[in-house]
Amino acid sequence: MRWIESIALRGEKSWQDHHAVLNQGEESELEIFGYKTQRSRKALCIVGYILSCGALLLLFYWKPAWDVWANCAPCSLQEADLVLLRTTDEFQRYTRKKVTWIDLSTLTLSVSDKPDGLLIADKDSIINRAIMKPELKVRCIQVQKIRYIWDISAKQFHKVGSLEDSNSCHDVHQKFGAGLTREEQNIRRLVCGPNAIEIEIRPIWKLLFKEILNPFYVFQAFTLTLWITQGYVEYSVAIIILSIISISLTVFDLRQQSVKLHNLVEEHNRVQVKAFTKDEGCKTLESHFLVPGDVLVLEGKKLSLPCDAVLIDGGCIVNEGMLTGESIPVTKTALPHAENTMPWKTHSVEDYRRHVLFCGTEIIQTKPSGRGPARAVVLQTGFNTAKGDLVRSILYPKPMNFKLYRDAFKFIIGLAVIGVLGLIYTACVYAYRKQSASDTITMALLLLTVPVPPAIPAALTTAIVYAQRRLKHKKIFCISPQRINICGQINLVCFDKTGTLTEDGLDLWGVIPSEESCFQNVHSFTSGAPLPWGPVCGAMVSCHSLVLLDRKMQGDPLDLKMFEGTNWEMEDPSETEEPDSCTVIKPGPNASNAPVEGIVILHQFPFSSALQRMSVITQEVGKNQYDLYMKGAPEMVASFCRPETVPTDFVKELKVYTTQGFRVIALAHKALDVGKDVAVDSLEREDVESGLAFLGLLIMENRLKRETKPVLEELSAARIRSVMVTGDNLQTAVTVAKNSEMIPKSSQVILIEAKEPEGSTPASITWQLMEESKQATAETNEVHVAIETRTPPDGDIHSHHFAMNGKSYQVIVKHFSSLLPKILVNGTVFARMSPSQKSSLVEEFQNLNYYVGMCGDGANDCGALKAAHAGISLSEQEASVASPFTSQIPNIECVPELIREGRAALVASFAVFKYLTLYGLIQFIGTSLLFWQLQIFGNYQYLIEDVVITLLVCLTMCLTHAYPKLAPYRPPGQLISPTLLLSVVLNVCFTTAILFGGFFLVKQQPWYSETPNPRGCPPPDRPLAPVSTETTNATHVPSSVLSYEGTTMWPLATINCVIIAFVFSKGKPFRKPIYTNYIFSLFLLLQLGICIFLLFADIAVVYRGMELLCTPTMWRVYILITALVTFCVSFVVEDLILQNRLLWLLIKKCFGFRSKSQYRKWQRKLATDPTWPPLQRTDFAENGKNEIYTNPAYEHGEEK
Repeated sequence: MRWIESIALRGEKSWQDHHAVLNQGEESELEIFGYKTQRSRKALCIVGYILSCGALLLLFYWKPAWDVWANCAPCSLQEADLVLLRTTDEFQRYTRKKVTWIDLSTLTLSVSDKPDGLLIADKDSIINRAIMKPELKVRCIQVQKIRYIWDISAKQFHKVGSLEDSNSCHDVHQKFGAGLTREEQNIRRLVCGPNAIEIEIRPIWKLLFKEILNPFYVFQAFTLTLWITQGYVEYSVAIIILSIISISLTVFDLRQQSVKLHNLVEEHNRVQVKAFTKDEGCKTLESHFLVPGDVLVLEGKKLSLPCDAVLIDGGCIVNEGMLTGESIPVTKTALPHAENTMPWKTHSVEDYRRHVLFCGTEIIQTKPSGRGPARAVVLQTGFNTAKGDLVRSILYPKPMNFKLYRDAFKFIIGLAVIGVLGLIYTACVYAYRKQSASDTITMALLLLTVPVPPAIPAALTTAIVYAQRRLKHKKIFCISPQRINICGQINLVCFDKTGTLTEDGLDLWGVIPSEESCFQNVHSFTSGAPLPWGPVCGAMVSCHSLVLLDRKMQGDPLDLKMFEGTNWEMEDPSETEEPDSCTVIKPGPNASNAPVEGIVILHQFPFSSALQRMSVITQEVGKNQYDLYMKGAPEMVASFCRPETVPTDFVKELKVYTTQGFRVIALAHKALDVGKDVAVDSLEREDVESGLAFLGLLIMENRLKRETKPVLEELSAARIRSVMVTGDNLQTAVTVAKNSEMIPKSSQVILIEAKEPEGSTPASITWQLMEESKQATAETNEVHVAIETRTPPDGDIHSHHFAMNGKSYQVIVKHFSSLLPKILVNGTVFARMSPSQKSSLVEEFQNLNYYVGMCGDGANDCGALKAAHAGISLSEQEASVASPFTSQIPNIECVPELIREGRAALVASFAVFKYLTLYGLIQFIGTSLLFWQLQIFGNYQYLIEDVVITLLVCLTMCLTHAYPKLAPYRPPGQLISPTLLLSVVLNVCFTTAILFGGFFLVKQQPWYSETPNPRGCPPPDRPLAPVSTETTNATHVPSSVLSYEGTTMWPLATINCVIIAFVFSKGKPFRKPIYTNYIFSLFLLLQLGICIFLLFADIAVVYRGMELLCTPTMWRVYILITALVTFCVSFVVEDLILQNRLLWLLIKKCFGFRSKSQYRKWQRKLATDPTWPPLQRTDFAENGKNEIYTNPAYEHGEEK
């Protein structure tokens, strides 16, 4: 047994050496496999290329994994000269990369001078572990613009171009604060590559080559070659011209995108910056020479950041509009000098971003420290930066897994199988009739190509292109067009509150001061009386992140309104004599009398969504007293205040205003006792933010946008769920939800509060019913929150809505994961949610099989906007990289608009796909029948069907606009569905019946001849005389085209193509009626007119050109009547049966069919559960499992 175990262990070790995972746990996670090129295998493959005339090489081009498996042998990653990469998502896409070497011996390095032999001073640097000695070489691979180097000790490839995340705050200051040596800069520059986001403008020949080698065009080239050999020159030339136009337009579009992206990033690759080095001190250099660890010296006002950097000295105000879509100035503070060994990002919790200057953002103001100008250590360069990551997401978009595209592929495979059957049928027929081998092969291959129209892949994108154009006219821009079809399936939309559902700007309503643990009278700002001087006024004039740029105040709208309400003024930093260009605030002419000359803002601890607060350290002009002011979420601010300063009725007073929909901000103050030798900007936030005195509540009115309520009502009528995901107070959010009728007035709101375990007490979850009861009195208009014990009506799962805050959500995910799907099915309000919690919530909804839309302002919602099936950012920019869709009109009207266009595009895609499938099968059936007697349709007959009818139909069918009203149900989301399959099958049956009928009935006619004479039509007063078969056979050579069967079947097939184009162009409820698509309607009439003209023309020249035979007029009338009957039957079956929603619902009910979506299953289960929802109780997690309910199908053991 031991030898078996040893073989197994060796096999396992060999696999571990051969295989590894890159970027484990990240979105860009990849599996990597090592391979070594073998000459013998390569030689055999070259022979295969030659023998297959390049077909094998083309196959390997499409399937890089096969290329690697054929040419190389598996080996350990350490020995590999080539690696195979595979994505870990459901698509399992392969790419191959060569392993290259970086030669450091070209640099003049003083290795002998290093006592430990390390070339990089930072002992933890990956570069030290990657350099092979004494060769001084580094193995590397380049994957999606990111460089990975081989870690010799860990035997793994690691990303390079960033400082190690393991560095603590102390390490960042200690290791890199003084800059790098010139030698270390050179090593890092060679290993990490230049600090540039270089997007090459791809040469036209490369784009052309890549486009031509697309499987679609290769298949088309094969098809056209066959057709040309059969003499179908005109049609083939037409298709070649159209293909050239299509390829040219695609290449032109790709080239334009390449140029646009190149120009977008190129200007930031050559920025002049000041860097500090150990050897040479401060010097100016081009930004592409920067390396991770360099120290940037930030002087002057405006600078576009060429890299990601962490601020270590001073402060900065930056515009992060490029990243977030919001052009509000953001304050950045220096990384603290913490002595602990925690990684610096962990030390700063979720708010590490407040210390980071991101690439692509603009520094609009710098604030020097006492030690000199502001300085920052370069964190990441090139494509590792935030901007580089966004550019890579454009270059390498995440593939969308949508049923339409999966089903389309399956459908094409099915059509290909029919083509193969046709090939076998043709080979048998031609062999039986003793035809030559060349004719047999040619005609068999020809029938193989007929059922698969080459235009199918292109036709699926036509609807998307038109929808994208219509959206652009409505100021909705899209950087991911494939998501438009997915928008047609959206059945749940998450909305941010502030700036999305409510107005971006806030109106200052009043302030409620607090003195001696009691709230005082409200100071109303609407009265016009100035706010009297005091701590509250001090907080309002100083606790903000406003800046004065070009003599104009800029910053957060809330801060602007708060500051304007005080009538104080901000001095321009360039005009003040205060040290370090600190912000100085002074009373304005309309302000109340104040015993202070002004206030200097010395240091800021900026606001963040994760911390829900901000603080400032100030000093009165001419005094040595320091003060700390804080503002933020009331619950958060109160937790930092001394309990005796917080009014006893704090919770009650807060609810009075939040339940009326006001935005409530709490203020607090503390006098700081700071020694003379202590630098203010070196103080830790955690040290000073404690023991504050509660000052009061600032009440701001946040009105609903006028478009909000109608849009939410429209979505509700269309049975699309609306959910609020906000960072604001829970009570305020619930009130806004009720005012906007996101929660109907008749529905009950159940507040969920979950708590983490404390000591021996396990995690708990409490359910309370919230009921508003307004007591209108002469003195006050208070709204009290009463807890009731009423139970929602039985069986109505929509009569209650859950509301919770971010903390409770996090506890539920962690400790009550089996309850989560039950809560989400009716969860409507999620307040105080951090950005990461918003993303997590969207993913949880997706796990329940919802198609989720997310609409936000693009700032704190970036993660959720990207995670959703359709993220819509409300931004003034034309395209925001924060989300797939961007609306320049800042209200939620874009949401139903996008859903409407998505539904229309989806229905149009299905219609075109069905049409092309039927068109291919109609031609297949007709051609197969003619092949039975060794004949085929004429060249111009195919030309009329393919170009005059089918091509024009595909180009114009999708021009129909979306129906203005959203239907209360969604269009089908998959091609392989009973409705669509029946539609295709039944129409194929109708076509088969009329073509077979025509084929056999024409043979029974007295004027029929197997080898007819291509004579002209007789005069109208003379009937077509019967032809002697014997005479005809003796004098005429059989034709491969001219036949009465072909003359009968061609008009039937051609008119049927026009019929199905009309029948499949369904209008209401997802698209406008067909007659509103004027171009398409006109083309259909013209096509029908041409068909009827050719049927009844009786013009010899036309018939000769079309290779048609003259038949009796009555026979042609029968053909037209047959087409009319086919139209009636097809229309009735399609419109009154297959598209009859009530009929299908009845069939589903009879057969007991139910939706398999997870959320539907939970809705059905909860509707019959008498104990749901729980009310007026607290549940505890079981100690063993941390669960109270168990649902094996939906377990989340770890926190998301």
